[in-house]
Amino acid sequence: MDTAAQSVEKKYRVWIILLSIVIPLAVAVLFSVKLKDFGFDVEPLYFLPPIYAGINGLTAVVLVVAVMAIRRGKQKLHENLMKFAITLSCLFLVMYVAYHMTADSTIFGDFNHNGVLELSEQNEVGFSRYIYLFILLFHIALSVIIIPLVLLTYVRALSKSFIRHRKLARITYPLWLYVAVTGVVVYLMISPYYNY
Repeated sequence: MDTAAQSVEKKYRVWIILLSIVIPLAVAVLFSVKLKDFGFDVEPLYFLPPIYAGINGLTAVVLVVAVMAIRRGKQKLHENLMKFAITLSCLFLVMYVAYHMTADSTIFGDFNHNGVLELSEQNEVGFSRYIYLFILLFHIALSVIIIPLVLLTYVRALSKSFIRHRKLARITYPLWLYVAVTGVVVYLMISPYYNY
């Protein structure tokens, strides 16, 4: 790695570390904060979950197209698509936090054999809950891990350290794609239980 690339990475290193810590902590704190607890008379933003699930789906598509673009040698298109994917992820984050600051969390339940919704806290849970929780836990864990990976991969591209960028992108891309796709899956699985 040349000194110019080292200089760029060093310049952003503190920001990468800071954002990788602050974003998950802020989301965790804001997730538990409700605006109504502070006297704000705010209606729950029930329209947001399908929108931010759609943003996750769009992010997945953009990531796939961006990889196809770079494999065809379209570097500028790849760069623009990756910036767009990062923007979409930031937009998702803002909407996700806004929703959870205005609405109570939804409990995953199961329909019993009569087609009646049974909330998991009150009744025996079905197998679908375990699948949901498995996907959700990996989704959440990887969404935290992906933050520094995306930022560092992006900074390596900025520093024109393309060999190192490609090596890290081979890890970042499938994890980010998994997070984006499972974001949609998690929404589809929990959506029947939203309290609209």
